[in-house]
Amino acid sequence: MKIEKNTAVTLRFKVSDANGKLIEESKDPMVYLHGGYGNTLPKIEEALEGQAPGYQTVLALAAEDAFGLRDESLVRTIPRSQFPPGVKVGGQLEGRGDDGRVQIFNVTKIKGDTVLLDANHPLAGKALRFTLKVTDVRTASEEEIAHQHVHGEHGHHH
Repeated sequence: MKIEKNTAVTLRFKVSDANGKLIEESKDPMVYLHGGYGNTLPKIEEALEGQAPGYQTVLALAAEDAFGLRDESLVRTIPRSQFPPGVKVGGQLEGRGDDGRVQIFNVTKIKGDTVLLDANHPLAGKALRFTLKVTDVRTASEEEIAHQHVHGEHGHHH
């Protein structure tokens, strides 16, 4: 079966920086619903369209095609006194962006009495290399299409 709209695609992946330094490697396969549902990066979907199990590729993506360019308006410096004890670098906090929408902020630095928060994706602003191997393709269920994501093992669970 070939990858097309409304297929569930199982793949293994590695993400490296532009110099080839490994950032992440899938321990478990990733499964996503193909067809513009926002379950993976658009350039990955574009590269996999029409392919079949066994297909392998390496994609070099510019930052804007991967996790976007950094947006410095998503960086906040907050007094440490506004945080509960135990705030640590690497932690995540939920807050509101300038537009009032809920955003996840990563604690990136604690310096003296200030805490630096960043709502950018940790890989924003970076050119990345994705090594992909398609291991399975199947027709998505009606429920998966209605919910716009894959269910079951390595997919979404309700």
